[in-house]
Order: sequence, then structure tokens, then C-alpha cells
Amino acid sequence: METRRTLLVDAFTDEPLAGNVAGVVPDATGLSDDRMGRIAAELGASETAFVTPVAGDGDDADHRVRYFTPTTEVDLCGHATVAAYATLFADGTIDADEYTLRTNVGDLTIRVEDDGGVRMRQEPPEVTVIDPDTLDADRLGDALGIDPAALRDVGADLPVAVASTGLPFLVVPVNFLEHLGGASPDPDAIEAISDEFDVAGVYAFTFDTLDGESTLHGRAFAPAVGIDEDPVTGTASGAVGGYLRAVEAFDGDTPDELRFEQGHFVDRPGYVRVWVGDAGDPVTIGGDAVVSLDGDLRLPDEAGDDDDILVV
Repeated sequence: METRRTLLVDAFTDEPLAGNVAGVVPDATGLSDDRMGRIAAELGASETAFVTPVAGDGDDADHRVRYFTPTTEVDLCGHATVAAYATLFADGTIDADEYTLRTNVGDLTIRVEDDGGVRMRQEPPEVTVIDPDTLDADRLGDALGIDPAALRDVGADLPVAVASTGLPFLVVPVNFLEHLGGASPDPDAIEAISDEFDVAGVYAFTFDTLDGESTLHGRAFAPAVGIDEDPVTGTASGAVGGYLRAVEAFDGDTPDELRFEQGHFVDRPGYVRVWVGDAGDPVTIGGDAVVSLDGDLRLPDEAGDDDDILVV
């Protein structure tokens, strides 16, 4: 029976059982879509990264990575990317250097630092402000389980918007941490909003933080892709970094490096570093990762075509 090495890796943290756990299959060569989906479902992490080397003369990419939740494939995942490259570095498969990663949204630049930290350059952000008449605070508040007044209080200065650096999220500002922390989201309502605005999920944030060194505290809800709440979200963090620059949240003086905290309300605290650069520049996110489980997963034989045929 075939086996594949599989790992659970906690990203955006330097401690096991914190941050956001990702599945990693460091050599997914030859795995079918069905097998990748079944492995992701077995591991049960919010996303699992399947890594294969890119072979061929003249190809600029070093690796191909695909990402599966327990229920579907997604185009991009920040924390699983950090987890995958931290694993390759820890194994000695790669050195500290810059690499080109091929994903469903295109080629991205990955930088592995000497200490094993990983930086991921995302696509230039696209930000579209949502008209309050299209999606008002009452509907959003009901979906998130937050008093709509906590959303209206910041709406004049920080609008609701769709932001993407490869995977779109609906960005929703909240006035205080007590309201964000006390959110009681309705997955069906959030999924309906996600489908309506063609986003992976809703990222709600506040500048009211637990750690004085953090820029903001975020929570990400993505039931539309099978994740009720994602502990620490790299793709959303990049999108929100682009959003903050686009809406001039810092009066045009965006800090060189931002620090987003997330996951504390689901007992998985983690931190994402975000570099936004100048307008039009790509956004870079980064963080650490630590392996929490490393083993071999036994795979059943793949079913033949005849097994799918019912003769009556």
C-alpha cells in the first residue's frame, strides 16, 4: 500500500499548537485531484498544501503548490504556503533563498530567511469599496453577531470593501475589540454574503489590540469554503494591508511594517507581518512556522474506471 509523508505545521507562530495549522504534503508528485482532496479531508486542517517540483527547461517556477480545504480546492493560502516552505527548509530540501511558487493565481515570490522565517509576495492589491446601500451595517451586524452600531461607528472613516491579493475577502472594520471578540457569527448568513460578493470570506478587524506592538486584531470567517473561522489568515492579511493603504487608514503615512494579531478567540494565537510598500506595489506577508506532527499517511489503491460502473 502506498504511503505519503504528511505533516501538520503551525504557521504564524513559533510554538506548536498555536497559530494556524496547515497540512503539508512535501512531495505530491503523481497524486490525483481526488487523492489530494481525500488527504486534506483526512488531515482536517483548514488548508493542506501539496508541493511538487516544477521540471522543464526554461520554466521560471521552482515549485507548484495546490491548496485543498477538507471540502474543496482554493486558489491560494498564505498560512499553508508559509508552512510548506518552512517544512522544506527544515528538511534541508531548500536553502535560505528566493523561490518562485506557481499557484492557481499565478507565480509568486517566496523568500526563506536564514532563521527559517518565510515571506510571501502576493499580487498587487485590488480594493473595491462597497456602497452602504448595497450592504448595510444591519445586515453585516446580523451576519457577524455584532451590534451594528459597532460597525457604523467606524464606517465613515473606514468603509467596508472587497480586497484581494489573489484571494478576495470582504473587509469589515469594527470599533472595539470587545465587540469583535464577542462576535457570534451566523455561518449561513456569512456564506450568503460571500457568495453575493464573490469572496472567500469576511475579515473583520479592529485597531483595538491585545498586544501593544500589534497594528490590528482580526478574525476571518469563511464558511463558503468550509471554514467557519480561520485562526490566522495570510491571504486575508495581505488583502487587508492593501485595503489599509488604499483607504489611507494612516493618513497617507503607512508604516513600513504592520503586525496583525489573530486567533486568540479560538485559542490559536498567531501573528502575521505585513509589508505594503507604495501604491501599486505587491504586498508581502510573512511569519514563522513549527512542525507539530510528522508521519506517513497510508493511501488506498485508486479505484479503476470499472469500479464506477453499475451494471443492472
